[in-house]
Amino acid sequence: MAHPKSRISKQRKRKRRTHYKATAPALTTCQTTGELHQPHRAYTDSEGNMYYNGNLLVKAPEIVVESDDTTTEDED
Repeated sequence: MAHPKSRISKQRKRKRRTHYKATAPALTTCQTTGELHQPHRAYTDSEGNMYYNGNLLVKAPEIVVESDDTTTEDED
C-alpha cells in the first residue's frame, strides 16, 4: 500500500487544486421549438413534449379537464 513520505500541507494541496473549476454547460437553441437545451441531450418543451435533434420523440399526454357544473352559487 502506498504511503506518502511526508505530509502535504493544506496550502500546498489547495494551490494544486485551484485549476479544477466547474464550467457552465454549453447551451444551444432548438430551431424547431426555440427552447434552450444542452446539445446531444433530449429535452422537454413547456408543453411537456420530448424532443431530440429537433424531432419529436414523445408527445405529452393531453390533460382532460372535466367541468363540474353541479356547483351553484347562492345569490341572496
